[in-house]
Amino acid sequence: MWPDQRVIRFVNDNFMAARVHPQKNPNDFKQYGQRYSAQWTPIVLTLDSEGVEHYRIEGFLPADDFLGQLMLGWARIAFDGGQWGEAEQRYREIVERLPKTDAAAEALYWAGVAPYKATGDAKFLKATGAAFKDRYRDSTWAKKASVWT
Repeated sequence: MWPDQRVIRFVNDNFMAARVHPQKNPNDFKQYGQRYSAQWTPIVLTLDSEGVEHYRIEGFLPADDFLGQLMLGWARIAFDGGQWGEAEQRYREIVERLPKTDAAAEALYWAGVAPYKATGDAKFLKATGAAFKDRYRDSTWAKKASVWT
């Protein structure tokens, strides 16, 4: 399904993948398309075990960017479940492993929000805002974090 071994390994280690092809499975594609408001392909939805969507990726991306987006989806499931430590760890892994992707700036932002959510201590937000002065300065995520410094 994916040509990059890192993507295959990450998906196999962390998700149960299912593919619904619009031409090969038109009825299923229509049903899931309506359920999840999926109007375009390719689309990758990150769902939890109850089928609740937590993240989506639309369109084609190079392997590093796609992997970063998959990792954001995996982190988002932990974040939405209130697993703050796990979410922070997953977000920080994106920043460390894929620092040149668009996903890294978003991951840095949420890596600061997760410990704040766990503790209520604004020092985590302040540190994250300061980190954006050194990295990803021109990103939308840096602008969002600018109020924390």
